Amino acid sequence: MSEGPDPVVLAPGLAVGRARPLAFIAGPCVIESPEHVVRMALLLRDVAADLGIPLVFKASFDKANRSSLASYRGPGLEAGLAALAEVKRATGLPLLTDVHEPAQAAAAAAVVDVLQVPAFLCRQTDLLLACGRTGKPVNVKKGQFVAPHDMGNVAAKVRSTGNRAVTLTERGTSFGYNNLVVDLRGLAIMRRIAPLIFDATHSLQLPGGLGDATGGAREFAFDLARGAVAAGVDAVFAEVHDDPPHALSDAATQLSPAEFRALVTQLLAIRRAYDAATAE
Repeated sequence: MSEGPDPVVLAPGLAVGRARPLAFIAGPCVIESPEHVVRMALLLRDVAADLGIPLVFKASFDKANRSSLASYRGPGLEAGLAALAEVKRATGLPLLTDVHEPAQAAAAAAVVDVLQVPAFLCRQTDLLLACGRTGKPVNVKKGQFVAPHDMGNVAAKVRSTGNRAVTLTERGTSFGYNNLVVDLRGLAIMRRIAPLIFDATHSLQLPGGLGDATGGAREFAFDLARGAVAAGVDAVFAEVHDDPPHALSDAATQLSPAEFRALVTQLLAIRRAYDAATAE
């Protein structure tokens, strides 16, 4: 695969982009407890080792955009970063987490390998600059309200700090009430801007679809992810939980570890076919 921008190194030995293996970002939506997040990381480390995939572990210390004030948000910055530090000690996996405010960037960068800017905050200049200035790779999720080509301006804000390690993530576009749609054209457009990650689970959300919580359509995860890999994305993002129906966030869209393993197996086969079809 010769098309696309230069690869981005997310962690030592793990790069995403052209001519690099298909990578994966996975983990529970939010840190539910220190014990649970370590358990999930160990499960996913085993899947990655068995299937030979590059894996970044993801969990959020705070979910600042929950549908309802009563929804569980997470343990917060200090306790959450402590839990992620324990994940690093227990598993050695590279880590990704969300930051919501400029003041959180430096503290998170001291613990995790990749900083993520949530979709609703993708145009917040101060947040993007603060993340860029840490020198850590920055993954920016495309806002549900943003056209794919407008993410060029978002990436330029981070790169203005001198930090070129920017990736973008597609997670659907708002279309009507409580619905998201993935446009495959957008994948091609954004992949010209930066290495591109496809979020296979958030793209299935029905925002606010349950009234006081976000709904979702987990049954389409495999369909969308297969299409995205066939379209040439560089990595796939999936939220994974050992008991999805009882997850404290995104219960309607998270995958079980067994489902994630099956999905990865299918996507690797599609990636091999894509590489063969597009080889120079």
